[in-house]
Amino acid sequence: MRRLAVFLAASDGHDPAHAELAAGVGAELARRGIGLVYGGGRRGLMGVVADSALKAGGEVIGVMPRSMVEREWAHEGVTELLMCDSMHERKALMAERADAFVALPGGLGTLEEIFEVWSWRQLGFHAKPIGFLDAGGFWTPLLGALRGIADSGFLPASTLDDLAVAPDLPGLLAALQDRLHSIPQPAHGENLR
Repeated sequence: MRRLAVFLAASDGHDPAHAELAAGVGAELARRGIGLVYGGGRRGLMGVVADSALKAGGEVIGVMPRSMVEREWAHEGVTELLMCDSMHERKALMAERADAFVALPGGLGTLEEIFEVWSWRQLGFHAKPIGFLDAGGFWTPLLGALRGIADSGFLPASTLDDLAVAPDLPGLLAALQDRLHSIPQPAHGENLR
């Protein structure tokens, strides 16, 4: 895996463990020689993951709409800052540059981003693996809700089972790497509603 797209909050949240997690992810990706692709922000967990990756000598590619750059939300120290015109283009550029996608703690933006690339995979638009870093059980309630949706027949079990989930980054990277090597086929169209 050359590059990993990480979706996470542009705020700090209430628990300092989330910032520690983001810092650890950035440093570990750099240590492993895996480039970070992220939303380009300088604040919150976004800024923490980018700063830690840069400090450890890693490649950091930020992607941000021009309007957000003009509002001075962009991290100026990244390896490369790609500017685009819309949030749709932002996600497409991130998807183009990354080999896999991971969600760290975040809110609506994080959910919207990971769900969109996950739905693209389900529909067969790409075969890149998707994962949730469930450190401290942050994503456990959401994953339980998704299991309920699958049990109700609105999400193919194969799509949910294809998701990589781990409580720590090494476990998640291993699961993503396994999916890259096995090149699992997206569910494209299986019981879509």
